[in-house]
Amino acid sequence: MIPMPRPLIALLASVVAACTICAGVLSLPSSLHPERVVIALALFAVAFVLTLLGRRSAMSPLVSGLNAGTSFAMALLCASSMSGPGVQGNAHWYIGAAGCLLVLTMLRRRPAHAWIGVGLVVAQTLVWAGPAGVVAVGAAPMALWVAAAYFGVRSLSHAMRDIQQFARSEREAVEWQAAQDAHHFERQVRLTQTSRVALPMLLHIAETDGDLDDAARAECRVLEQTIRDEIRGRRLLNEALRDQVIAHRRRGAFVQVLDDGGLDDVDPGLMEPILDEVAAKLAHVHSDRIIIRTAPKGSDKSVTVVAITIDETAAALGLEDEGEEVDLWLELPRPQPAPA
Repeated sequence: MIPMPRPLIALLASVVAACTICAGVLSLPSSLHPERVVIALALFAVAFVLTLLGRRSAMSPLVSGLNAGTSFAMALLCASSMSGPGVQGNAHWYIGAAGCLLVLTMLRRRPAHAWIGVGLVVAQTLVWAGPAGVVAVGAAPMALWVAAAYFGVRSLSHAMRDIQQFARSEREAVEWQAAQDAHHFERQVRLTQTSRVALPMLLHIAETDGDLDDAARAECRVLEQTIRDEIRGRRLLNEALRDQVIAHRRRGAFVQVLDDGGLDDVDPGLMEPILDEVAAKLAHVHSDRIIIRTAPKGSDKSVTVVAITIDETAAALGLEDEGEEVDLWLELPRPQPAPA
């Protein structure tokens, strides 16, 4: 729901209420029962103050019900204080007072109580003054005020819903465009890396018409694994470490590079020294199996590196656990951003 300009509405309503109370006071000398008019004025003042005191956009049901009841009570009290509906002057001030309360009730999101109040005042006027009196006394114009407030609130609410829908659609469009840009950037990065890694071999395949020797076939397998690394562990690769991984694969080692997302929130610039250190450590090992993996989220480590040499004799006998020798076990601390 659209928020109403509360200070402006309160100011305008206060001006109307003050004029209405003045009209009620001026009607006292011509009233048959001034005490009833005073009671009506007091009821109106109390209901008006309670109406303005609410802080929420929607009025309390108790206050809105009080406004409807006060409007009807003012109509009964003031009508019984006049000699007849044809009295001129300020005697019909209560119609304006009821209209003020009911319009505020409508603006504060209580249409049911506002329409109930209108119906009660119009019904009382119809019984007391007849159909012609509904217009002459002012009950019909009062109903039009409340109706205007009702349609005004509906129009503003519909406009606000449209604005919110447009804002939501724009936000979704921006998010979609951002996702498309990210996909496009990621695709371009991978295409560039794949082209850099595989283009020389692709040219060689084209030149030899696909007739590759064993060394070229082995190199193709290495390049295929390298391309997979760019997909599964790109955050774990820089130029130095990438060269070491390729070198170990070319000599026949099994190398796994696994990025499980534990470093997604780490600035890439902070990872460079860590990856350089891993590359330097791997340059001095000749293990059969090398695993490079990110630490899980929440860990104080960043990268874990394990290099294992397998005893082929023990492996052939089925004693794999006894035939494995750990050449390197490396756990590097998680990089911390520099304090601002």
